[in-house]
Amino acid sequence: MTPERLEALLQAVACGEVTPATALERLRHFPTEELEFARLDHHRTLRQGQPEVVYCAGKTVAQVEAICGRLAAAMGGFLGTRASEEQAQALAARYPELEWNPLGRTVLLRPGSRAAPAGRVLVVSAGTSDLPVAEEAAVTAEAMGHEVERLADVGVAGLHRLLGRAERLHQADVIIVAAGMEGALPSVVGGLTGRPVIAVPTSVGYGASYGGLAALLAMLNSCAAGITVVNIDNGFGAAMAASRILRSRSQPAG
Repeated sequence: MTPERLEALLQAVACGEVTPATALERLRHFPTEELEFARLDHHRTLRQGQPEVVYCAGKTVAQVEAICGRLAAAMGGFLGTRASEEQAQALAARYPELEWNPLGRTVLLRPGSRAAPAGRVLVVSAGTSDLPVAEEAAVTAEAMGHEVERLADVGVAGLHRLLGRAERLHQADVIIVAAGMEGALPSVVGGLTGRPVIAVPTSVGYGASYGGLAALLAMLNSCAAGITVVNIDNGFGAAMAASRILRSRSQPAG
């Protein structure tokens, strides 16, 4: 239940368009709804400003369908990450408007009504091999209601590619940087702009990269002060952190 949907329901009751009994039925599964294998948090948007997101990996097709179906009924849409093609096909058969991003492995059903984008997120990827993580971040940020731009393949092996587009760093409100190998790109970006930078180490690299551990440690030890670092390959987490930053700017404390 989003704040907009809840407010509309309350206004409908106040105007006599909806009976209290009907409104109560619509809120029957609020704030939580229990399935046989999951307990859904329909209150999360009101509590955090961000809806519950489905992590599809490890779930059966039937489980993903059931969870996404209930979220669609309560929220008007849903976002799923780490989805398989089989899961995406099953959801697309049920929801023709579904957006399946095979590169980022996301499934997105957008709500019918959407507010104007709140803030601009720039997703920067060091190399083409980092794009799956970068796309997960980009789709998640879009689903959270933010304007998203992408800047791909601008790693430090050819630094002129980034410097030639440095103005885009200053135009963004928050920057997400996905990089593997030695993970140097977030430090460079953090040294070029004062915008919040969220670094995402990826598991891209040769043997001594240790599945992204080398990039993670490099980012944690960045000499560009103030960089935020999320876990390896966690594009979703980076986007949610960016969303919190942007929403905190527009919402009063308390």
